[in-house]
Amino acid sequence: MSTTESPSLDVDFVRGYFPALQNGFTFMDNAGGSQTLKPVVDKISEYLLNSDVQHGASYEVSVKAGERVNYATREMATLINAKDEKEVVMGPSSTMMFRILSLTLSQAWKPGDEVITTNSEHESNSSPWMDLQKQGIVVKTWKVDPETLEFRLEDLEKLLTEKTRLVTMVHASNILGTINPVEEVAKAVHKAGAHFCVDGVALAPHRLIDVQAMDVDFYVFSCYKVYGPHSALMYGKLHLLEALAGINHYFIDEVPYKIQPGNKNYELTYGMSGLTDYLKEVHDHHYPNELSVADRVKFSKSFDLFTIHEEVLTNRLIDYLNSRSDLVVIGEASGDKTTRVSTIAFYHKTMKSSDFVLKVDPYRIGIRFGDFYAKKIVEALGLEEKDGVIRVSLVHYNTMQEVEKLIAAMETIA
Repeated sequence: MSTTESPSLDVDFVRGYFPALQNGFTFMDNAGGSQTLKPVVDKISEYLLNSDVQHGASYEVSVKAGERVNYATREMATLINAKDEKEVVMGPSSTMMFRILSLTLSQAWKPGDEVITTNSEHESNSSPWMDLQKQGIVVKTWKVDPETLEFRLEDLEKLLTEKTRLVTMVHASNILGTINPVEEVAKAVHKAGAHFCVDGVALAPHRLIDVQAMDVDFYVFSCYKVYGPHSALMYGKLHLLEALAGINHYFIDEVPYKIQPGNKNYELTYGMSGLTDYLKEVHDHHYPNELSVADRVKFSKSFDLFTIHEEVLTNRLIDYLNSRSDLVVIGEASGDKTTRVSTIAFYHKTMKSSDFVLKVDPYRIGIRFGDFYAKKIVEALGLEEKDGVIRVSLVHYNTMQEVEKLIAAMETIA
């Protein structure tokens, strides 16, 4: 490990936190679900073995259980830079969080009100809004430029009207890997008097989220894709959450409990504090002379290490793909960390994506083919007949040796 001002990521150090990486298998389907941190598993076990009781009682163990979950919620608020821990809503999945949001928000809307979504969404952030058409809500689609596969702000502005109630979009495409300019979009949406919801599922494993800097009204990501358990987090500005119709028992009106039917999963929520423990330990390992800085500074510098490492891996893989005349990269054809995350999609000119991936499987490398529930963009690209795209999704625990192993495997595929 370098001891300079800007050290390189100590990959052996971070891989030691992921037991699954020790079995010799190469995980490159991380956008579908990352490997789980041992500190997360330890926290879940600790909760279940020592404090698995209902909250709100006066006895000692119940008090301890509540303290643990409240601590983890505060950690999540710090992680995303929420103003108030009440702005953190925990739930079972991103799909469910978007569904809950659509059900509660739309109760204040009337027929003729408008929602704008995009053709680059994972379906979890599309179907809940499309379904509102049954009650008279008008749903418009903001489409990517067919040549650049990027969103143009002027196209959105043409769709915005005084009836627009919500614009919702993906922060980073789970197929293209492209990072969308959500801060600019937020300004345009708010200028039009609408609210802005962002799907951060494909970005959260790679970048530190700052909901205040982005000025988003709602933000959702999946914990199991950010090295944690199968659960999800939704952020909402406090005054907006307070205004939402509740879906819990009629006598519950506190935020966020009123939109957490059955309450949050206690052990999985507590488990997520293992992620913030990990980010702190990564920082302290690489910056031993800066142990006293604020936690969010530690999170930021740890993610910076991840980002730089991932960019190197992405550039190597994309350079290889670009060197092959039979393979076509979809979207940004470089690993530039300012424009994309390390999720790379491509296709073979003559071979189906399914056939290509099946030829990689014997090398004990996990990659994947399909539409990844972003069916509309795959349809727009005309790739359905190829069984969708081939997707390689890297995260910070992947190594250059693993990338070279994948390249060597692909070299054997004509």
